[in-house]
Amino acid sequence: MPKRFPVTPATRFLEANGVEFKRHLYDYTKSGAVVAAEKMGINEHQVIKTLVMEDDEGNPLIVLMHAENQVSLKELARQLGVKNVQSTSKKDAQRHTGYMVGGISPFGTRRQLPVFVEKTILELSTLYINAGRRGFIVELNPQELVRILNPTLVNITR
Repeated sequence: MPKRFPVTPATRFLEANGVEFKRHLYDYTKSGAVVAAEKMGINEHQVIKTLVMEDDEGNPLIVLMHAENQVSLKELARQLGVKNVQSTSKKDAQRHTGYMVGGISPFGTRRQLPVFVEKTILELSTLYINAGRRGFIVELNPQELVRILNPTLVNITR
């Protein structure tokens, strides 16, 4: 019997924008992009985590980063021209995106948020990113991120 893949706002957004992508399911037991990479047997550098943050005025934003890397909040704030940036609470992340933590996708969010992408992500031939549900990831070409999200490229790996 073929696998039944979820339909999420993220997959609807990708389809509406003509993005070619592959769907992947994995057994979700614990949040984390590195865990997802291990479960799927793929290089964690190709798995991209979607982080919901806010600036010092409480404005939400999305940051896309390689699974194994950390974001330099100080460098991100500097590149944004604000005093500081911090992660939002789980509740606020869910409120801003419409997705549960562990399944947050930058695609099809409840409200359109500015997206910042670690520029080295665009060097990948393919990437894996949450598709709006825990245990559900899509594989796509990084250039599609640029085309459909119009992100700001940043160099913020710590």
